[in-house]
Amino acid sequence: MKLSSAFKILKKINIGLSVVATLLILFDFGFNHTNFENQFLVSFFVITIFFNVVVLNLEYVINQKKSVFKVLIFDIIFILFSIFLLLVQFKVFKIASFESLHWLEFLIFVGLVRYLSNLSFKYSKTKLDPSQIFVVSFIIIILFGTLALMLPNATYTDIGFIDALFTSTSAVCVTGLIVVDTSTFFTPFGQGIIMVLIQIGGLGILTIASYFSFFFKRGSSYESQLLLSEITQSNKVNAVFGTLKYIIGITFFVEAVSGVFIFFNVESSSFDNLGQHIFFSMFHSISAFCNAGFSTLSNSLYQTGYRFNYGLQLVVVLTFIFGGLGFPIVANIVSYLKNKFLRLFDFKNQIKHKPWLVNINSRLNLITTGIITLSAFVFFIGVEFDGALAHLDFKGKLVNALFTATTPRTAGFNTIDMAELAVPSILFTILLMWIGASPSSTGGGIKTSTIAVAVLNVFNLAQGKNKLEVFRREISQVSISRAFATIVLSLLIIGLSILSISIFNPKLNLLDVAFECFSAYSTVGLSLGITSSLSTYSKIIIILTMFIGRVSMLTIIVAIVKKTMKKNYNYPKEEILIT
Repeated sequence: MKLSSAFKILKKINIGLSVVATLLILFDFGFNHTNFENQFLVSFFVITIFFNVVVLNLEYVINQKKSVFKVLIFDIIFILFSIFLLLVQFKVFKIASFESLHWLEFLIFVGLVRYLSNLSFKYSKTKLDPSQIFVVSFIIIILFGTLALMLPNATYTDIGFIDALFTSTSAVCVTGLIVVDTSTFFTPFGQGIIMVLIQIGGLGILTIASYFSFFFKRGSSYESQLLLSEITQSNKVNAVFGTLKYIIGITFFVEAVSGVFIFFNVESSSFDNLGQHIFFSMFHSISAFCNAGFSTLSNSLYQTGYRFNYGLQLVVVLTFIFGGLGFPIVANIVSYLKNKFLRLFDFKNQIKHKPWLVNINSRLNLITTGIITLSAFVFFIGVEFDGALAHLDFKGKLVNALFTATTPRTAGFNTIDMAELAVPSILFTILLMWIGASPSSTGGGIKTSTIAVAVLNVFNLAQGKNKLEVFRREISQVSISRAFATIVLSLLIIGLSILSISIFNPKLNLLDVAFECFSAYSTVGLSLGITSSLSTYSKIIIILTMFIGRVSMLTIIVAIVKKTMKKNYNYPKEEILIT
């Protein structure tokens, strides 16, 4: 047998060991076990790490692998730290802080990501459509999260499959609707699972996996780039990994900054130790940026001790607004500010002026977002000044009105009791939830661009124009068709959800049911308090509604319906009576 063939077999064994070891990590965290089981885990983890080190070294020797500098540094650190932990386990070094089983588990997980990212991925559009891959990836993560949340150590009491599925779907679809109290029902391990599911759901598992693959392989096939360009909506296939770096970089940077500000805006006396304080900051930072609305507080930010913490509320508002803008828009703004900054200090006029650096997509969504936010802020100040905001001082009214105006844009946090809102405020909140955030963001809804195109098209028809023009650009007919298809499909799904829950829970108030369904479809997470009282069938309806709202009904239809070839002919056009 050739040396290269033996090495390939060794690599497969190593990946198999790493996968089994990862499952054993869940076993370690999810179950209580005996001393014998502990010893078995340590032994298996040590063998897996040993294989990791051997295979990685052989990869450089046998394949004469040439890595880019940052990958080489990563591998050197990984190998040295692995050897160090092995020596600690064999008592060569006696360092108590590194004898924990969790260090071995962390290294195994990093090693698995390292090796899986380096595998070749061949994508054929004839076998699987990008929309199908996108939908299936969410289903897999939801099911995995469901099983993880059902582990004994994830909850303080047993959780049923439907409730676990509901929670997992709500987390992966970054919705925030809950059937059990996150703070009291789930252990810190369970809350950690929810946080990971939120992060994966906000970014998308394909985005995360593709980034690590690009990092370690430093390249990809054209087919893979084509797939990712459709999923990330990158205009240029060769720029898809630049888009991925923007998405990953922006996400972690904003979450880190937000986490720091949340940490310093919350009293340390509210926690038993520093670890709880850090976890609280991380959880709410990730939940806010991903527009998930999950909180480790029973009453979200309306919790006693937090409802008057305006600094915390403003940090959360800014975080979920940033997350709801959309990665392409944020990247476009960053490019614009970078150009402006460089030109400010360009005394020799070497940097050219770029008049359309802020593209039409960014302009349309930013203006729409601004109009909606300002209108909602003024509305809630006017309607709820002596209502739900009556118990607050003037500063509190302003902050809470801003929070209430922006959180329906799929954030899901609340600083006031939603049940205290007047009926006009509830109806207006439903409208805000339905519109949602900007496209290619962590938020849901039909999106600001959709409502903007629809409204502009209505005025366009009223003026008798046959082309939709804005900012000296013409909107394509495809964009207009998608906008109206999105609107129709959203109302159809929400309507069916309301009808179904009204059948399964006939005693519930119709307005409460409508609010719940709009919140589920738009992945908002706000509720008037009926979620936990839903029947099993109604919970399943909400689960499906959250899932459809996250991946979009149009994507599901595209994934199911067989594509037709483009035809090189046109039939005679006919006008259809509409009004």
